[in-house]
Order: sequence, then C-alpha cells, then structure tokens
Amino acid sequence: MHLLWTLIIGLFAGLLARAVYPGERKMGVIMTTLLGIAGSFVATYVGQALRLYQPTGHLIGATIGAAIGAFGLLLLGGIIHKLL
Repeated sequence: MHLLWTLIIGLFAGLLARAVYPGERKMGVIMTTLLGIAGSFVATYVGQALRLYQPTGHLIGATIGAAIGAFGLLLLGGIIHKLL
C-alpha cells in the first residue's frame, strides 16, 4: 500500500512541478508525470534513509519531499536536454 501512495503522490507532485517549472517545456505531460513519480520514489526513500520522516504517518512530509524530488528531476532533465 505504501508503494501505491508513493505513486499517487508522485503523480500529483509531477503535475505540481510542471506547473511551477520555469521556462519552455519540451516534455509532454506523460513524461513530466513519470519524472514526478521517479522524483517521489527518490525523495521518499532518501528522506527515510536520512530519517527525515518515517515510512508511515507523515503524508505531508512525503508530499513536500516528493514535490521537491520531482522538481529536482525536472530541473536536471532540462539541463541534460539542453546539453544534448
């Protein structure tokens, strides 16, 4: 069930990150959403490894972490896209 919530949070975090991401967007909504989901998983497990929040019971912290992770991956994807 925890993976399902991480997936759902990542979906919304990707859409949120797309809404606040500055500049021109070359990626589609699906790719942005997938990056949001990946950012959610990365932020969730890194946050748990650093003991910033527990695996259960901290939905707000996980959502904020997922949004930051999604935004970071979108920013990194934009930089890599410009370099190629």
